[in-house]
Amino acid sequence: MGSSPVVGSGTSAGCGGGGWRWHSNNGGGKSSGVINKNGNGNLNNESCVLSSTFAYFVFSFVVLGLIGSLYGRYMLTPKVLAGITALGCQEDNEGSWAVGVFYGDSPFSLKPIEAMNVWKDKSSAWPVANPVITCASLSDAGFPSNFVADPFLYAQGDVLYMFFETKNSITMQGDIAVAQSVDKGATWQQLGVALDEDWHLSYPYVFDYNGNIYMLPEGSEKGDVRLYRATDFPLKWTLDKIIMKRSLVDSLIIPHEGKFWLFGSDNSGIGSKRNRQLEIWHSSSPLGPWKPHKKNPVYNTYECMGARNGGRPFVYNGNLYRIGQDSGETYGRRTRIFKVEVLTTDEFKEVEVPLDIEESVKGRNAWNGARHHHIDIQQLSSGEWIAVIDGDRVPSGDAVHRFILGLASVVAVAALVMLGGILLGPVKCIVPLSWCPHNVGKRSDAVLAWEQPNLSSKLRLFCSRLNRGSSILRARIKANSCTGTFVLIFMIVVAATLTCTGVKNIYGGSGAQEPYPLNGHYSQFTLLTMTYDARLWNLNMYVKHYSRCSSVREIVVVWNKGVPPQPSDFDSAVPIRIRVEKQNSLNNRFNMDPLIKTRAVLELDDDIMMTCDDVERGFKVWREHPDRIVGFYPRLVNGSPLKYRGEKHARKHNGYNMILTGAAFMDSQVAFKRYWSKEAAAGRALVDRFFNCEDVLMNYLYANSSSSTVVEYVRPAWAIDTSKFSGVAISRNTQAHYGVRSNCLAKFAEIYGSITGRKSDFSRRKDGWDV
Repeated sequence: MGSSPVVGSGTSAGCGGGGWRWHSNNGGGKSSGVINKNGNGNLNNESCVLSSTFAYFVFSFVVLGLIGSLYGRYMLTPKVLAGITALGCQEDNEGSWAVGVFYGDSPFSLKPIEAMNVWKDKSSAWPVANPVITCASLSDAGFPSNFVADPFLYAQGDVLYMFFETKNSITMQGDIAVAQSVDKGATWQQLGVALDEDWHLSYPYVFDYNGNIYMLPEGSEKGDVRLYRATDFPLKWTLDKIIMKRSLVDSLIIPHEGKFWLFGSDNSGIGSKRNRQLEIWHSSSPLGPWKPHKKNPVYNTYECMGARNGGRPFVYNGNLYRIGQDSGETYGRRTRIFKVEVLTTDEFKEVEVPLDIEESVKGRNAWNGARHHHIDIQQLSSGEWIAVIDGDRVPSGDAVHRFILGLASVVAVAALVMLGGILLGPVKCIVPLSWCPHNVGKRSDAVLAWEQPNLSSKLRLFCSRLNRGSSILRARIKANSCTGTFVLIFMIVVAATLTCTGVKNIYGGSGAQEPYPLNGHYSQFTLLTMTYDARLWNLNMYVKHYSRCSSVREIVVVWNKGVPPQPSDFDSAVPIRIRVEKQNSLNNRFNMDPLIKTRAVLELDDDIMMTCDDVERGFKVWREHPDRIVGFYPRLVNGSPLKYRGEKHARKHNGYNMILTGAAFMDSQVAFKRYWSKEAAAGRALVDRFFNCEDVLMNYLYANSSSSTVVEYVRPAWAIDTSKFSGVAISRNTQAHYGVRSNCLAKFAEIYGSITGRKSDFSRRKDGWDV
């Protein structure tokens, strides 16, 4: 029995005449090769349908591609980490762990290094801020790393050594690296990889015993617990002994009441679950032999309960404290501290106590905004306590999660484009039946009977029903009706939104707007804005946005007029200080303020909104040139007589000699002192007289103090003037505003000299941030 090809009707065969279906022939023999064509008119119609369908899909994806490209260009943070080798700091599904340093008078009063006001002139870090070691630290030193974690300290006099896990960017395996500090942890020199085996290593617990230095790294992949001894500290180690044939995770050894105690988690046993189990072993020596605790496992509970070790136990006021990991929300979400009340060979009891380390609320913009899972606390010879803590800005599995969301967004966009084509007409069906699998060869009656309910026939039946659904949709929603128009507009908006979502999740990285290090150091700045009661709407949005920027330490609001708000009125991730002024003067912007703890100050008007990444780039440039005004709004002052013009004039002449201080970084110690000097008195009087030009005066004072370049421009990805939406713009009449400023230019030039010959060209920087 054979089959012959015949022309199918438009709907059933190819969804509009564009396909063929096979019809069974009751007669036997070979299949006929005759094709019934219904005239050239039908063929031309088929070509037109296919052409319109193709043109619709091309047009749709070009438009959506353009939307995605523009979104990526202006809204996504550029993945630029200056100075990092190509192999280092690659996106890793395990996270982007880094290490910070904390200090305190006790283990329960720890503050981050930025709170201690440690300053380093070489890197313009005033103050030094966490993190102090990142993947970039090792990568720049020639040891490609994706992340660093599990830090342990070892002190030799005033020299600190930090041993930690580094994930090699080439082998994708954990190794043990070591760094050295001679300034109590503010600066670290990367010494290299101390231990590298053929299996994954982490958790490098280092301790002394009988005049030797030992390391107990986690190598559970090997199936045993190995103790290494330093032969040439800190970089050369040899295997001293395999102390236990068990696959323990995050093991450590401590002395307590005449015995040595080994704490570790064995996730390989029956009934054991990852991050939920803890076992204790005891011995008279770290070298063994080890005997199990009578109540092993002492924990086999929930992931959030802190069973798995999270750092070195410590003794304070005669009490022993253990650190555990809380992995309830995500792996390594936080650490917990437990006071050990009973530790004998038969009993173990501990109770949780608060550690009081403040967690950042800056989210992914903070280096430890998502999680921290390890602490090593030790007391220095000076009596001060120091801790090294690892942290990550993203949860575990973030890269895979983002890729799945991005892929789902792309699929949803494709579905919306298909539905839009059905409503508009170019797409006649969802799935052409010719795409569905079917057999065309010679088959017996028995074979045909067997094929009836098989997957191929079911799939073709599903395709037919799906195509009938598209016809029903077209019949119920007419594209030229009000309902159809609304549906199409809604679908376009959703498709554009999903396109941006897909681009963000697939190409936008973690979404964190990270700070930029300089010479291995991060730092912080104070954000200062001047406002009054009528602009409170602007200020609320301003504070909520900028307080989440990574390097912002404090926001100072210079309140010029009206009843001041309370700091608690704002949704802020950093401290807010309201500085109420006695009189309404623009000179208040640059008042001396001894309460400012950073040298860098970003003077930023409350009606300017830009990305945190733009702010961080500006801060990086200022740290490279702390003697300059570094800002985002360039101006070119020239001509005779002098005339104040906008940025277009500077672009036209490819240069600038002034930066508006309404959005600019400056050295608070230098700039404010300069502004309130005797030489600036006449200029300040003009500012009060015109109620304008305080930023122009600051530029003249900088230019008058040096013969070199005193201004530096950084181009923002975008900036929005929010005062336009609230109707409280100070300079609503642009021409009048520019006229007053032209008068200021003439006056200041007479007093302080001309700046017309101080032009700096655009596109001078190698990083391309001033184009």
